[in-house]
Amino acid sequence: MIVDCAIYREGHRSEGPEDFSDALGEARAAGGFVWIGLHEPTEREFELVTQEFGLHPLAAEDALKAHQRPKLEVYDDSLFVVLKPVAYEPQSDTVSTGEIMIFLGDAFVVTVRHGEGAPLKAVRHRLEQEPDLLGTGPTSVLYAVADAAVDHYLEVATELQADLEGLEAEVFSPDDGGSRHTASRIYNFKRQVLEFRRATGPLALPMSRLAGTAPSGVTVPFVDDRARPFFRDVSDHLTRVNESVENLDRLVSDILNAHLAQMSVRQNDDMRKISAWAAMAAIPTMLAGIYGMNFEHMPELRWVWSYPALVAVMGVLEVLVFRLFKRRGWL
Repeated sequence: MIVDCAIYREGHRSEGPEDFSDALGEARAAGGFVWIGLHEPTEREFELVTQEFGLHPLAAEDALKAHQRPKLEVYDDSLFVVLKPVAYEPQSDTVSTGEIMIFLGDAFVVTVRHGEGAPLKAVRHRLEQEPDLLGTGPTSVLYAVADAAVDHYLEVATELQADLEGLEAEVFSPDDGGSRHTASRIYNFKRQVLEFRRATGPLALPMSRLAGTAPSGVTVPFVDDRARPFFRDVSDHLTRVNESVENLDRLVSDILNAHLAQMSVRQNDDMRKISAWAAMAAIPTMLAGIYGMNFEHMPELRWVWSYPALVAVMGVLEVLVFRLFKRRGWL
């Protein structure tokens, strides 16, 4: 559905006509641009937008179907950018992603949002409070949306870092480190980090191209040169996010390895304790087995002190073996 439609002239908003073609013509005549926001439009709704603004059919198909990687594509009449905003639920420890598609032309911006997260109403409102920035044209909308998405990446990275510290404390806790559910929690956390990484990693190259710092050095059309320093700032923030994600991925792998090593050490300790108790149980078993064979010629059987002596020998041997294992840390 259509969320909002407005014409911006010299950084100030004015309500646009209902007909898209009229709005685009009016914006071009006034030297401004029209910004149309859509949320999960139907094929029929978006077909009208595609025809009126001359959007490329391949980009229009991507915008309808969603499930795209962050990317930047240049067409003859427009620029197509895909962003993946991220939301984090601390209660369930899950990272969810939405999608924002942005079509940028000479005098129009079309934003298509999929998912419930990352509404653009706040971005539009904040941008309308900065007429100087909004006056640079459609590029300001692309910058504001990208800046809001990347800033939220930083917040999510901070929350993930805090949860990782809690998970690390649990792993190295003497009480809970051996929990059978710890490994599954670590795997789940790593999966969330990878989901986060799929949203932030591929965005680095598009931001570099918009900032004019890409290795190719090719200038991206439909982007005002005055906005490139702003995109460099977004690119710097994104670099920080990607470094944080790399650190999170590496740390969670190290924590998993540490947890598995701890589990192996605990299993070895358990096996040593079991072996020690089995060795102690073998002493009386062996002596009882010898004197339980009922041979006829066993002189000790007729001795009055045989039973007390045998019990005493068992006790002494048990104490000696217990002290030996205790000294070696087996018990």
